Amino acid sequence: MAWLAFDPATIKPTALALNILVAAIGSARFLRAGLLTWRTFYPFGVLGAPFSIIGGAVNLPPHLYQPVVGVVLLLAAAQMIRSARDASTSVAMRVVDPPFLPSLAAGGAVGFIAGLTGAGGGIFLAPLILLCGWVGVRQSAAVSAAFNLLNSAAALAGAWATLGALPHELPWWLLAAGIGGTLGSWLGAERLPPNSLRYILAALLLVSGARMVIG
Repeated sequence: MAWLAFDPATIKPTALALNILVAAIGSARFLRAGLLTWRTFYPFGVLGAPFSIIGGAVNLPPHLYQPVVGVVLLLAAAQMIRSARDASTSVAMRVVDPPFLPSLAAGGAVGFIAGLTGAGGGIFLAPLILLCGWVGVRQSAAVSAAFNLLNSAAALAGAWATLGALPHELPWWLLAAGIGGTLGSWLGAERLPPNSLRYILAALLLVSGARMVIG
């Protein structure tokens, strides 16, 4: 939507609605694959959801929205590339449950950014928890999907009162996103090597972030 020059009032609620659908598909897939557990997810969601509502109610003006979101996406891309380069170390380490208090803080911070930008949150949470070594690569995708589902729903509720109606084209976009989400969650849960997931995500973040910063 940034590439096609949609305005923030359209991008934000539409992105959140698409996130809800895709995250629901991904969460169900990862749950069936045994990659999503309550303990690895709920510490991030405790503060993530309420802070998403707060962020969703805050609307940045267009001249601030795109560069702010772009910079955040580029930072997330840099962290993802770093985690890909350190893959041999992170794969070898023993994965433990995320520490509770740091997870609360991370969930709240990412939740607010997710609500503010309409990006869902998982795109920022995955590089962070991989960098901290709290979960493995596939588990990070699972946690991010569940986090997206919870936070996108909360952020959309927060944004609804101030942004108004969703675009008329949304049903078609939901259909396309549903097809892509089904395919992507299948590849992420069962097929693609973990490091390939990192580089694919980093490339998407770089392109999207650069486009929003350059305008």
